[in-house]
Amino acid sequence: MRADPMTADGPGTDREPTEIDTSTPHSARIWNYWLGGTDNFPADRAAGDEVLARIPDIAEGARAQRAFLVRAVRFLVAEAGIRQFLDIGAGLPTLDNTHEVAQALAPECRVVYVDHDPLVLLHARALLTSTPEGATEYVEADLQEPQRILAEASRVLDFDRPVGLMLLGVVNHIMDSDRAGSAVRCLLDAVVPGSYLALTHSTAEIHGEPMLEVMRELNKRGGTPIRSRTRQEIVDLFRGTELLDPGVVSCSRWRPVWANAPDVYLFGGVGRR
Repeated sequence: MRADPMTADGPGTDREPTEIDTSTPHSARIWNYWLGGTDNFPADRAAGDEVLARIPDIAEGARAQRAFLVRAVRFLVAEAGIRQFLDIGAGLPTLDNTHEVAQALAPECRVVYVDHDPLVLLHARALLTSTPEGATEYVEADLQEPQRILAEASRVLDFDRPVGLMLLGVVNHIMDSDRAGSAVRCLLDAVVPGSYLALTHSTAEIHGEPMLEVMRELNKRGGTPIRSRTRQEIVDLFRGTELLDPGVVSCSRWRPVWANAPDVYLFGGVGRR
């Protein structure tokens, strides 16, 4: 199956369509499977089931990250006054996407989604349903192409005004720490003071060696590589921002709606530029 290029003028129109490889698992589709979606293939389900067999609460982490997104976006819109979002590694559409949460509070919010999975591109039109007052667009690019992302997103976002930069579960797909840090810093350098970074990242600090073994096995299968980083390494990704309370924690425990939320394998936080 071949992805159809977007036909409207704007971001995401200048790349050749890409073949969808259904024979190797892909992180966005495994994630979709764990969340109960149908946009996945046998290879994704097989890989997802193997992980579930070793770490039965892995799907809870996926749900916790989605809940973190909702809480973070609500904070950024309602309390920090952010009206623009750059969501990189958006993944497949599901409930409570960034633009839905933001525009429910402030219909004028403008959101640019970024992903490089051709299956996500096929579903881009589902993401492009904005309020009349706001805007929602899609850019096909990789986090390791920050200059390209910024150039494309500038067609929709005004980088002279504060931006909410969303990097949820995406930096963990850059295996080299120097390259990961460089990509994040490039994006932070491009946004004005008063902007915010919301970031989550996989870690083995909850599950230990079983999590590392699962990641090694997923990487051997091909598809999207993934790695763990320590809490301190995740804190380092926020360099250049002021971390908001409670800092970098299990994303289920970042300003939770209930006090006894269980720890999950994704740590996250929000920092102010």
